Amino acid sequence: MEWFTETLHAGWRQQIKVTEVLYHDKTEHQDLILFESPQWGRVLALDGIVQTTTGDEFAYHEMLVHPALLAHGRVRSVCIVGGGDGGTLREVVKHGSVQRVVKAELDPGVIAFCKKYLPSLSDGAFDDPRLELSFGDAAAFMARDGERFDVILVDSTDPIGPGAALFTESFYRDCRSRLNEGGILVTQAGNPALAAQELADVMARKRAVGFADVDFLLTVVPTYVGGFMALGWASDDTTRRRVRIDMLRARPIPEGLRYYTPEVHVAAFAHPVWVAKAAASAPTAAGG
Repeated sequence: MEWFTETLHAGWRQQIKVTEVLYHDKTEHQDLILFESPQWGRVLALDGIVQTTTGDEFAYHEMLVHPALLAHGRVRSVCIVGGGDGGTLREVVKHGSVQRVVKAELDPGVIAFCKKYLPSLSDGAFDDPRLELSFGDAAAFMARDGERFDVILVDSTDPIGPGAALFTESFYRDCRSRLNEGGILVTQAGNPALAAQELADVMARKRAVGFADVDFLLTVVPTYVGGFMALGWASDDTTRRRVRIDMLRARPIPEGLRYYTPEVHVAAFAHPVWVAKAAASAPTAAGG
């Protein structure tokens, strides 16, 4: 194989040069490939869709984690749904205030695979004593009556196949019930240029379950084609999203970050006109 071709979106393809295939498992259920590339380091793709690369994963993981934890300001407990590669966990455990992290993961094999082939993503975070792993269906985990969290982070695949359950009204309702007062939910919300419907649905469904403040923030992950990547935001505390730059600067920001800054945090909620229109104008659909 000389080139990997991704065809996630109709009418748009991207190709990434393959210098070496490190792992390839193609069955009747899935096609998993891991390869080395010149620009993006190791690339992990599932069913022809890029999941992560060692070259630009920080642009996603830092923005999924740090805006919520730093906007909250007093996070003690975090729940991560998905994120088997460990990148989200790696960023969470950089916060000294966090006393407990529960990670709900469907397949323990994903963690084992990523620890072996993509160790830089977790960077030892799976050995953190604050972590508790819960294996099984993540939607079922969230539906249970259980402990509450200050922040819930949903690091999911696209809303197709098993990942679709994590984009439903019922799932968001369950997440809201598992948040402490003032808690924040952040979720994957797709590419607004190529999947505006996904973003519109995420926002509509969160509003439908009663969150007082629903919005989204933007990041740019080069290997997620189409430009901006949207991350859905929801909280019953309307002040969290409006935290000022000077307040963020006064909080303990982890060292060595490559994307997140207080200025980027605030700007991420400033939506270009075309993105805001795309999110608002896409027809929304009911969802679970």
